[in-house]
Amino acid sequence: MGDVSTQTLPDVDTRPEGVEDLDDDVPEKFHYVRKDQIAESAVMGSHVVALCGEVFPVTKSPRPGSPVCTECKRIFEGLPPGGGDDDE
Repeated sequence: MGDVSTQTLPDVDTRPEGVEDLDDDVPEKFHYVRKDQIAESAVMGSHVVALCGEVFPVTKSPRPGSPVCTECKRIFEGLPPGGGDDDE
């Protein structure tokens, strides 16, 4: 066997040039949905229906200051206080 040598390559950014590091999984805005649907959607992958009518699976939790769907917010603010199904 001959002489064997090992070299360590420098860290290299493997993204194609000109491509930004964007998190495509982050929603542009967050919607209002029923609380009981959130956990099921997050675990099972089922879809929820937002107050504005948009249908989607829950993939992220909003953080304080996250953008909110203006239509959902308008509808939510027009609902009576309480609003739970178990408030009979």
